[in-house]
Amino acid sequence: MYRANHSVVSEFVFLGLSSSWEIQLLLFCFSCLFYVSSMMGNLLIVVTVTFDPYLHAPMYFLLANLSIIDMIFCSIAAPKMICDLFRKQKVISFGGCLAQIFFSHAVGGTEMVLLIAMAFDRYVAICRPLHYLTIMSPRLCILILVVSWTIGLIHSSAQLAFVVNLPFCGPNVVDSFYCDIPRLVKLACTDIVVFRKNH
Repeated sequence: MYRANHSVVSEFVFLGLSSSWEIQLLLFCFSCLFYVSSMMGNLLIVVTVTFDPYLHAPMYFLLANLSIIDMIFCSIAAPKMICDLFRKQKVISFGGCLAQIFFSHAVGGTEMVLLIAMAFDRYVAICRPLHYLTIMSPRLCILILVVSWTIGLIHSSAQLAFVVNLPFCGPNVVDSFYCDIPRLVKLACTDIVVFRKNH
């Protein structure tokens, strides 16, 4: 991958959120608390919907899948950020950085489509209550889930294709605690306008 885009940068260094030890300790406590709370809350929703037969309805099926997506989304950057808080060198490999970008865009895109599907579900429930179970069949729910993930993966692949071809040959310090496209584009050793025209 490095040879394909002529990059000499093999890793990126995060500046993080703060260099103050007291602030880092505070951030560590709050980050751990929010991360664990988010994971436990979403897991509780998934377990409740799965094991309660009264909740085996389209709305709750979509809600449980949204909770799974939220758990994945929370786990893309937060655990590394928490581990990096007390490290002097907050480093991520080139491949790890691309993986963060890919999964955050894939899961984010999937979540957006799923939220649209949930809005449609509520529209059908309110405007067509007598036909609700016919329209929102289990087959349609599975189809919505497959389409959501497909669109999310296509969106992410299109975003990543742009970044993979950028040459990174100089600075490798990212002013953040995670990788994202705008931050990486700033580090590329090329004029982005010219690069887009050539690719």
